Parts: sequence; C-alpha cells; structure tokens
Amino acid sequence: MSNIITLEKIVKDYYIGKITVTALRSISLAINKNEYVAIMGPSGSGKSTLMNLIGCLDTPTEGNYTLNGKDVSKHDDNQLADIRNKEIGFVFQTFNLLPRYNALENVMLPLIYAGVSKNERLIRAKEVLDSVGLSDRIEHKPNELSGGQRQRVALARALINKPSIILADEPTGNLDSKTSLDIMLLFDEIHRLGNTIIIVTHEDFIAKHAERIIKLMDGEIESDLMNEEVTKKASI
Repeated sequence: MSNIITLEKIVKDYYIGKITVTALRSISLAINKNEYVAIMGPSGSGKSTLMNLIGCLDTPTEGNYTLNGKDVSKHDDNQLADIRNKEIGFVFQTFNLLPRYNALENVMLPLIYAGVSKNERLIRAKEVLDSVGLSDRIEHKPNELSGGQRQRVALARALINKPSIILADEPTGNLDSKTSLDIMLLFDEIHRLGNTIIIVTHEDFIAKHAERIIKLMDGEIESDLMNEEVTKKASI
C-alpha cells in the first residue's frame, strides 16, 4: 500500500498574547490509501488540531505534511481551499447544511465551486443521495429531515467530488445509538468501496469500526494500534 498522508515531526503552536500553547508535539504519522482510521483522545489532547491539519484547514508551525504526493505544509489559504475541494470530503457533528437549501441543493454545492455544469451536478447529486438511501428525500430541507437523514445528506455532500479522503469529526455526536449505528454501517460500506476514512471521536463504540486506532494525549501519540477485531473479519 502507498501512503496517502505522511506527517513528519508536526508541531502546532498557538499564541495567546505572550503565551505559547503547543497543541501538537512532533507528530509523525503515515496513513495508507483505503485505510480506515479512528483518532481518539480526551478534550485538549490535540485531536481536533490534528484533524484541522489533515483536512488542510490549518498549517503546522513546524514539520512537513504530504497529501497524495504533494507537500501542503506551506500552502497559502487559496491553495489549501483548492486541495480541500478536490481531495477531502468533510462530515461534521453539526451537519453544516444550509437551511434554505434542500438536500439536492446542499449536496450539489461543492460541484458549483468546482465549476461542474448544472446537468452534471444534478446527475451526480441524485446518484450519491441514492447511494446513502435518500433518493426519496432530495427536495426536503434540513428542518424536514431527521438527524440521521441530515447526516446522510452531509455524507453525500462529502462524497460528491469523489475525494481521496473522507474526514469525519464526531459524525454521530448528535445522534441516538440506533441512528449512530446506521451511520457507522454506511461509513463501513463507503470504506469497502475504496475510500480512505479518518474519523475523529472520543467514543469507543465509533472507533471500533476502524481498522486502526490512534490515541492522542497532551499533543503526542500515546498509542497507534491495529483493531484486531476488524482486521480479522476483513481477512475471512
């Protein structure tokens, strides 16, 4: 397998007046294509900072980040925005859907930024909504959908540009246990079809779906282990 993500001695400092707060301390990490990884850790461990760096929402203070063969560590905001739109599909705990737009329009948004024609946008958005089981809800607005359905719309939007990576931040944090399981089974299927998935979570139940679990503590990697339960099932 080839690496899709390589982090080398990543440091991230934040400056509050004259005080320096170090959120990440010399993190080195490689993630392969089509890997399914959970990043865990308590509040303040650095997992959100690491997610922001992997998602090109921020840049490191020190170190190098190579994404799909490109060093993105020193990219400016416009370059990072372009990388995000092409390479990364985001799924957030709060869904981040536009309330005035229906499901179809929310899913089509990334294609507008990518300059895809209207007809192609419609075709692809309908296909991806169908793939997450929402073909009968395409004209519903977010307030007309359940929490699980809203997360499915968000997942469809993340998939629309056929990204290299799906990056999910606490994707079931606002859902009940049954709906959470439904969403995680959908992530499992998306991974089976070939996507690289990285989920940031504090819940063991969610992390157990991943092949590999990385735990952070105080800005450092505390452990990085394969999930034997998942890897055994995959080998059967």
